[in-house]
Amino acid sequence: MAMSKTSSQFSAGRTRLIKDRAARFGVTLGGGLVLIALLLIFFYLLYVVLPIFKSASIEEGERYAIPGSQAETILLGMEARAEVGYRVTADGRFTFFHLRTLDSERQGGEVLLESNLANTAADVTAVARASQATGDYAVGFDDGSALVIRPEFQITYPNDVRSIEPSLTKPYGEEPVVIDPQGAAIKHLAFERDGDSMMFAALTADNRIVVNRLTGRQNMMTRRFTWSSQGAEIPVRGAVGELLLTPNLRQLMVQVNGSGDQRVHIFNLQDMNDISESQIISTDGSRGAITSLALLAGESSLMIGHDSGYISQWFEVSGDGERQFQPIRSFNLEAPVADIVPEQYRRSFYAVAATGEVGIYHTTSQRELFKGSPAGVAIEQVAVGPRANYLAGISDGELHIMVLNNEHPEVSWSGIWGQVWYENYDEPGYTWQSTSGSDSFEPKFSLVPISFGTIKAAFYAMLIAVPIGLAAAVYTAYFMTPALRKVVKPTIEIMEALPTVILGFLAGLWLAPLIENQLPGFIAFMLLLPLSILLAAFAWHLMPKNIRNKVTDGRAAMLLIPVVLLVGWGSFAMSSTLELWFFEGDTRGYLTNTLGIDFDQRNALIVGIAMGFAVIPTIFSIAEDAVFSVPKHLSSGSLALGATDWQTLTRVVLLTASPGIFSAVMMGLGRAVGETMIVLMATGNTPIMDWNIFEGMRTLSANIAVEMPESEVGSTHYRILFLAAFVLFVFTFAFNTVAEFVRQRLREKYSSM
Repeated sequence: MAMSKTSSQFSAGRTRLIKDRAARFGVTLGGGLVLIALLLIFFYLLYVVLPIFKSASIEEGERYAIPGSQAETILLGMEARAEVGYRVTADGRFTFFHLRTLDSERQGGEVLLESNLANTAADVTAVARASQATGDYAVGFDDGSALVIRPEFQITYPNDVRSIEPSLTKPYGEEPVVIDPQGAAIKHLAFERDGDSMMFAALTADNRIVVNRLTGRQNMMTRRFTWSSQGAEIPVRGAVGELLLTPNLRQLMVQVNGSGDQRVHIFNLQDMNDISESQIISTDGSRGAITSLALLAGESSLMIGHDSGYISQWFEVSGDGERQFQPIRSFNLEAPVADIVPEQYRRSFYAVAATGEVGIYHTTSQRELFKGSPAGVAIEQVAVGPRANYLAGISDGELHIMVLNNEHPEVSWSGIWGQVWYENYDEPGYTWQSTSGSDSFEPKFSLVPISFGTIKAAFYAMLIAVPIGLAAAVYTAYFMTPALRKVVKPTIEIMEALPTVILGFLAGLWLAPLIENQLPGFIAFMLLLPLSILLAAFAWHLMPKNIRNKVTDGRAAMLLIPVVLLVGWGSFAMSSTLELWFFEGDTRGYLTNTLGIDFDQRNALIVGIAMGFAVIPTIFSIAEDAVFSVPKHLSSGSLALGATDWQTLTRVVLLTASPGIFSAVMMGLGRAVGETMIVLMATGNTPIMDWNIFEGMRTLSANIAVEMPESEVGSTHYRILFLAAFVLFVFTFAFNTVAEFVRQRLREKYSSM
């Protein structure tokens, strides 16, 4: 019998040991898997983000003899897919050729089409490209005339094989347009088109600047244009170099090299009968002579290159009642600048040095992406594909086709976290604006305003949630009767199950208009509520004891419900009267016009209330458990020694429960930082940096939710959103780490009580 009992005890102990080991293994495995999941998320975010910080690279592709005429190449270009290239030569030939070898029938360098640019014996002396969106070119001749041409490419599918058929069109007439009535040769040429108007600016061989504006009317039947011309001459002293026209036909930029003085003259062309000089850009003489001018994509920024290798960016900034070009940022090629070639869509540019080196830069991010001899070749002339994926360069009579890897030039640490001076802005700032309807848009990827918005939203939410949540937790755990606590605690905790999308919906569509229309009443309610509670408590204290004894201490707080409802009803009922007394009948107008405080309907106050409502259950539940779990012998001993309930609470219970209370606050903060739907629906989602409680914000989580569906996979925008997610991940990780560290210190400090 004794042996059977011993055997049964041994079997039960062995079973318990197996269960303990299984539980320990399960807990360890679960914890390890959680850590592995966090590490996988961390490294995946890094994997997506890191490519945006890579520099550009250039790889050697093909090389062959320059196709077509052996005359000097004046213009080199390629179509969007970088399959067909073209060049204009000094003898007036326009040649299309296969840029790359695609198959056995399409060899790189094979001439596809060759055309004469004009039906005259005139030689080509200058070529100008209009803004890159039009695809038009103007060719200047030695008889003072110019012809507008347009290379076009039609995609066909003979035998189910895609083929590009190039053609050279003359969209505004077959005959050249007379630019200089005196017939002098065109030395330098600028050309732009805007709608039905186009403008030529030319430097003639006898050093005159001639401007000709043509306004055309097209015959709907014959499709021919009839042009009305308006010309003028601009006197300029000094040796004139390059000319540039802005696409809106309003400004002409003239490079002038004087003795020890390098200038760029800006002329206002809005009135052809009264052309005026609006500004003279005088560059630093120590930078050397000006060797190249270029307008970046968007045609707002002027790039000036010098023979010292110095390249500066200028654009117009408001000041003293007018807009003037100012120097914004600079780059250094460290060799004389021979040419500046801008990209078609981005603010990148390619600086060609007289030594054959090439520098690739991006103005907004202020990054030097590449500098050196591409693929070991000394480049004399360069062309960049419209998609910036191929580069064609002429060197020693050969054409080199190179693969260009430069996917994310817009991003730099200074651009993400520092102030950036964007085009058409009056000063540097932190700006997030990732998309626009314009191809020439300058992306603005500063994470500072949306990180600030995340902190702002969390701050106002915690400002409301922490006092209410902690006060409710302390009262429920310490003062409330057990029977009432069994009802109140689950009721508040079940609030956490409310979908945040519903809270955001109600906040944006119901609460925001209500507070906007009843703002004086709401302010009165916030001011009168604490005062009314204190007055009610004082009045209750003055009540006879026999009445007070009929209500237990734990239920006395229920008597405040009518007080809160009455004060709320009275405040909102008096809202119109208060608005008339204190705000001249228009609260919003008074805040905006008199106090200078901007007011948005969906603002930080709305977010604070709605998100605070969502965070309160988290803070309440954890803090209430921490206070309720304080050993009863500590509070009983304090009371036995003569301390009051309040003294026991503040000096014993709260100190002992402080690790749990702090954890509750940090858990609530983590919830507020990561909240998405409420801030998405209850704010204007404006990425601004202002602590004004009456203005909105944009948070990291809301920004990801709004813009991720519209971002192109693998694009800079896409990867920047992953960077925002990484920043949010670091935010929450840092908060949780600090919380755990402080909690452990508090536990060590008060564990001996």
